[in-house]
Amino acid sequence: MRTNIFQVLKAVLASVLISLAFVLVFTLIIQLFSLPMNVVKPVNQVFKIISIVAGGLIFIRGEKGLVKGLIYGVIAVLLTYLLFGLISLSLSISWKLIIEIVLGAAAGGITGIIAVNIKKNA
Repeated sequence: MRTNIFQVLKAVLASVLISLAFVLVFTLIIQLFSLPMNVVKPVNQVFKIISIVAGGLIFIRGEKGLVKGLIYGVIAVLLTYLLFGLISLSLSISWKLIIEIVLGAAAGGITGIIAVNIKKNA
């Protein structure tokens, strides 16, 4: 049980840090190349999903990959939403957050299933 909790927490932390790194680099790219603002939301969604996949592949092992993945996917989305909302000083709850949570849970669940089935020697 303790191992499972630590795996989920490490996956969440990795996901949030990777997402933060992606957003910082993307912010620099936006500033350098004057990209339109309508590009930001879809790119951020892709970054969140990639971050969730990376965190799960790195830290989820053992059994119950679906459950661990669902949990860390939802927590990662909520933490990144809260973090970026606080950074931008615009925290609002809407139906879009529900969609992000569902996408995060799906990405986490699928990644969790894959991660527990990857052999260490592969």
